[in-house]
Amino acid sequence: MGEVVGAGLIAHVPTIVLPEEIRRELNDGEDTTLVSGLRQLRREVFDVLDYDTVVVLDSHWATTVEWVVTAQDRRSGLFTSEELPRGMTRRHYDFPGDPELAHLVASKAEENSTWITAIDDHSLPIFYATTNVWEYLGQGLPDKKWISIGVCQTADGEDALRLGRALGAAIAESDRKVLLVASGAMSHTFWSLRQLRDHEASGVEHIFTPEAAAADAERIGWFKQGDHARVLDTMDEFYRFKPEARFQHYLMMMGAIGEGDCTAPGRQYGEYENSIGTGQVHIWFDRPEGGFPAARTTPTDPDYVRQMSGSGADVPAAG
Repeated sequence: MGEVVGAGLIAHVPTIVLPEEIRRELNDGEDTTLVSGLRQLRREVFDVLDYDTVVVLDSHWATTVEWVVTAQDRRSGLFTSEELPRGMTRRHYDFPGDPELAHLVASKAEENSTWITAIDDHSLPIFYATTNVWEYLGQGLPDKKWISIGVCQTADGEDALRLGRALGAAIAESDRKVLLVASGAMSHTFWSLRQLRDHEASGVEHIFTPEAAAADAERIGWFKQGDHARVLDTMDEFYRFKPEARFQHYLMMMGAIGEGDCTAPGRQYGEYENSIGTGQVHIWFDRPEGGFPAARTTPTDPDYVRQMSGSGADVPAAG
């Protein structure tokens, strides 16, 4: 029987893969603590914990008509970002996948009234929300498998929790020990192009608004207390500050480890920092004694049943 043996909300900002001298130029001579935080997390968790597979909940990979999980036997190549090619160019990545777990996750779609597809196409693009964290946390550990699950731009919070429940059920049915990485930011509003170069330093004073920084800080406090129920219950309030990908990366993670039943306290690595207006932090949740709570059961959704029973309705057309 498999289980989640650790989980975390991890920042993947492009700054972390820039040369140190450039990082310091952008940050008033200081290096970002997001880098030292990742290095510490590697030493204390990823280098020493017993696990088989890392599942990245990738806030940069946006699908439309279904959730998608990578099912290649291996992913390798050179990554150049379409968003920031000057800073992320031809960056090497190479890691084994976990097709068995990927297909098991996809098999849990119907019982969670959602749509999940496992894709093994080696031409499938990869995104830096996966590659940047792999460079710090996975590179040099060739026996560890990595797979990614994208966010879905037509999904709401309940949909994200359903995906997480499917993931949690699949892990429990497998023989895998799994680490979950919710790769993404907290509040996520950028400064405009004409202003952003005044706000490249990591200080909290550069977060887009003081209210956004306060909302992030409040939730970081709840993470550290293990009060995930409160984070989930106040998502409508947090949406005012536009969390990255509508915080689906965090919601999917929580769906897999019991949602509000989970009381695992978080441990912060590095400081809470700005990235051109957005709130970034690394928070790690260790496996509680006795394990994380089981994923909840999704009640049967009549709308899902109706759509699945319609001719071809399970494969809607994308525009």
